[in-house]
Amino acid sequence: AQEFEQSRIIKFTPPDACRLELMRFKTQYNGRDLPFSVKAAVVVQGAYVELQAFINTSSSALTPARLPSVKHCENVMIRFPVPAQWIKALWTMNLQKQKSLKAKMNRRTCLGSLHEIESDPVIQVSVGTAKYESAYRAVVWKIDRLPEKNSSSDHPHSLSYKLELGSDQEIPSDWYPFATVQFAIHEACASGTEVKSLGIESDVQPHKHVLQKAFYNCQVEIEKKWIRLDGEDPEKAGSCLMQ
Repeated sequence: AQEFEQSRIIKFTPPDACRLELMRFKTQYNGRDLPFSVKAAVVVQGAYVELQAFINTSSSALTPARLPSVKHCENVMIRFPVPAQWIKALWTMNLQKQKSLKAKMNRRTCLGSLHEIESDPVIQVSVGTAKYESAYRAVVWKIDRLPEKNSSSDHPHSLSYKLELGSDQEIPSDWYPFATVQFAIHEACASGTEVKSLGIESDVQPHKHVLQKAFYNCQVEIEKKWIRLDGEDPEKAGSCLMQ
């Protein structure tokens, strides 16, 4: 560690004919613009709940001046937490087995449902796939690539899911939701760290290649909206019981 502080040189012995990860570290993002922005809001009106999320890509953040080609985000995953009271509404019975309702590329069918085949799916997305995943206790929206191939970099995308709860439950008073956003960008480094050179001590001339990849982990606050119905008090959200 002391030698690195003085010389900024890392010495290592790599395995033969293998790729390896040399260094991984965390840093705060100091850039002006993230590659895309996420806005989300959840609305409760009586026994109906709706979450809407929108992705807007920043073309300037994905096109650095030093690189002529447009960068893209990979393995995008956005998680929207679901209160325990709403989980049952995200599942349906199919052949006496629970199956998560999911939507893929705006399919207009209700997957896993024996009835109401023509009805809208619980979860709809304009790109990628989305479904409830119990491991995260959240609706997980996954997108392989942003922007998509052969599509405009400023094309917006959206997710929405609508639930009809068993009673007129509201948003729990102790629920302060944040969406977790994760993605990766090749040939990028959020910290600004650069590899100046790569060399070896022997006379062997290997094929040298360094791949930089930045993994982003962000949190976005989900706006909560409560549409008051006749006789309801918004100050008593979360106090209703299942009937």
